[in-house]
Amino acid sequence: MKKMSRNVLLQMEEEDDDDDGDIVLENLGQTIVPDLGSLESQHDFRTPEFAEFNGKPDSLFFNDGQRRIDFVLVYEDESRKESNKKGTNEKQRRKRQAYESNLICHGLQLEATRSVSDDKLVFVKVHAPWEVLCTYAEVMHIKLPLKPNDLKNRSSAFGTLNWFTKVLSVDESIIKPEQEFFTAPFEKNRMNDFYIVDRDAFFNPATRSRIVYFILSRVKYQVINNVSKFGINRLVNSGIYKAAFPLHDCKFRRQSEDPSCPNERYLLYREWAHPRSIYKKQPLDLIRKYYGEKIGIYFAWLGYYTQMLLLAAVVGVACFLYGYLNQDNCTWSKEVCRPDIGGKIIMCPQCDRLCPFWKLNITCESSKKLCIFDSFGTLVFAVFMGVWVTLFLEFWKRRQAELEYEWDTVELQQEEQARPEYEARCTHVVINEITQEEERIPFTAWGKCIRITLCASAVFFWILLIIASVIGIIVYRLSVFIVFSAKLPKNINGTDPIQKYLTPQTATSITASIISFIIIMILNTIYEKVAIMITNFELPRTQTDYENSLTMKMFLFQFVNYYSSCFYIAFFKGKFVGYPGDPVYWLGKYRNEECDPGGCLLELTTQLTIIMGGKAIWNNIQEVLLPWIMNLIGRFHRVSGSEKITPRWEQDYHLQPMGKLGLFYEYLEMIIQFGFVTLFVASFPLAPLLALVNNILEIRVDAWKLTTQFRRLVPEKAQDIGAWQPIMQGIAILAVVTNHVIYSVKFFISYAIPDVSKRTKSKIQREKYLTQKLLHENHLKDMTKNMGVIAERMIEAVDNNLRPKSE
Repeated sequence: MKKMSRNVLLQMEEEDDDDDGDIVLENLGQTIVPDLGSLESQHDFRTPEFAEFNGKPDSLFFNDGQRRIDFVLVYEDESRKESNKKGTNEKQRRKRQAYESNLICHGLQLEATRSVSDDKLVFVKVHAPWEVLCTYAEVMHIKLPLKPNDLKNRSSAFGTLNWFTKVLSVDESIIKPEQEFFTAPFEKNRMNDFYIVDRDAFFNPATRSRIVYFILSRVKYQVINNVSKFGINRLVNSGIYKAAFPLHDCKFRRQSEDPSCPNERYLLYREWAHPRSIYKKQPLDLIRKYYGEKIGIYFAWLGYYTQMLLLAAVVGVACFLYGYLNQDNCTWSKEVCRPDIGGKIIMCPQCDRLCPFWKLNITCESSKKLCIFDSFGTLVFAVFMGVWVTLFLEFWKRRQAELEYEWDTVELQQEEQARPEYEARCTHVVINEITQEEERIPFTAWGKCIRITLCASAVFFWILLIIASVIGIIVYRLSVFIVFSAKLPKNINGTDPIQKYLTPQTATSITASIISFIIIMILNTIYEKVAIMITNFELPRTQTDYENSLTMKMFLFQFVNYYSSCFYIAFFKGKFVGYPGDPVYWLGKYRNEECDPGGCLLELTTQLTIIMGGKAIWNNIQEVLLPWIMNLIGRFHRVSGSEKITPRWEQDYHLQPMGKLGLFYEYLEMIIQFGFVTLFVASFPLAPLLALVNNILEIRVDAWKLTTQFRRLVPEKAQDIGAWQPIMQGIAILAVVTNHVIYSVKFFISYAIPDVSKRTKSKIQREKYLTQKLLHENHLKDMTKNMGVIAERMIEAVDNNLRPKSE
């Protein structure tokens, strides 16, 4: 290996507009491998090789056809920018040159190609040679194959149903099953123990991109007052680069003309994202191979959740049909509708001055509808859902443990590297309690307490803001109810269907739900930025810690935001209204609102319908329609401006980038739905059925987005679904409480079903045994053999020294 040397950095004392904070990188060198080569002058930049496009639109290699493109950086040539800020353009150019020079010093190989459709754009293709891949694979503790898996798969207990599961499964002649291996963290000095048949295939494209992104995120490019700046994310945010992404391997509609291309994107679109594959199982191994474990675990969880919803949907429909068929046999509804009973009961006015007395039988229609939901079947279904939610969580833990082993993420927490932002702040030296060695941390215990206090206070403030908005909606309900009572007809005409259902209570409920939904979406938009700022200030150590912390903050806010109005209607509205002659007043002037004459259950259903329906429409506009329209506009401009053949990297550049929060909103959408399905199931037994239909479509829509509309994501490791797991457990406990199911049922099932199956445990133990035998025991044998040779030589030397004396 070549001699290691220092980075080249720009010494710039002046502050500029795109600087977003000073970061000290005192211990960055402890994590990243030092760069290759040497540069004596700070202006002696190493620049990428420039090459013209070779006319091969499906090529994934440099022009030599040998070096694979592992990452692409895109920038706008400063000399051709339409801007009068020459000084700013020069600063950006120097930063970019320093960064690219340092990338080359780290051993990466760069090739630049100008865009065929826009002369201002330059694409820098990045390739990681074998030596760099091996070095950083060891640094990142990446698990790689030791030997093929020799454990036999057990046959299914449902052998007679193989014909049925075969219809639902992906055709193995199209997507071939991945060969299973026992794996271990890579070590360069034990390279011969690893299963290396072909160097080009040993690191798959996803792993190569992950290694290159690790380097890109940690390379420096500037120093200001002894403060270093680094990383591709900061350069993209400041506009020095326009984009950075790995390449898709081909077009999604047809296979690549390159015979060496695996066409995994095409296979994913055909067997996963295409509407005709909606009934098939997901090719999870191929999803994980192409997009990484983080994307794979999301779709595995979503698919498992959808499968479990099938049982809940069947029971829910049965309970709904029971209530529907027996609504005419509801005793109290009959009494309400009878003229000689309900028609003779005079009810008190629901407001002080404008509301008249009314007869109980005007609630006949709503009482009949209420009998559909408020029946014995709904009670049975509420008990069933308390058991179902526990079964789902416990069986998902087992499935997740299997995926952890199969996808080599069992010991991910020990492998995961610290975030570069965390490393940059590590200025305090402390003694590690376990190793008793010095280590650097970003702040002292007192500083950590201050940060936690400030972050918790900010989150608490925003939760109080939501509660204040809910109180505002309640005040709106109380005040507008009087207006609707005065404006709407007081005498109900049974022949007019609009007058029959448009009561003051209904009008108030609908308008309040719409206003509540608008406030929810506005607060969501603002709080997203606030939550990111709070989490950045908190400074979690690893990317997993960062995402879990952000998830907990966001969900706590979203939980209060989405569920507060529903909890108010379900548990508080109409419960504290006083009695005739002595009503309860809010703020001394607003009479506490009562439920609709038919009860609050229908109002709760209205609230759920507007919030969930509006949320689904808004999410589809944001996630599906908007990227499709943006890509359509982009294609229209490119076709109208040029008919030239464009390379693979330029085609991918014109796709939409994934948002900064990645899968967060996908998880959030499903978890909010999970909450509505479990928490308020008594108000709407058809909720699991609607969730099932929605999720079947959601899987394919998300698959379609990833494969056709978005750039390829940087593959990331993930051991599990992160903070969403304890969130679902909390929702499950709350669901048990709200649906009046005994706690012992939940805890008994949790105890009876192990989190990790016996088969998965045996695989993990087998892999640990092989790792110890192949990597450690063989090394110990070599040392023992060498010690034996040394001992024999020492004995011979002693004998030679003693022999003259004896003679």
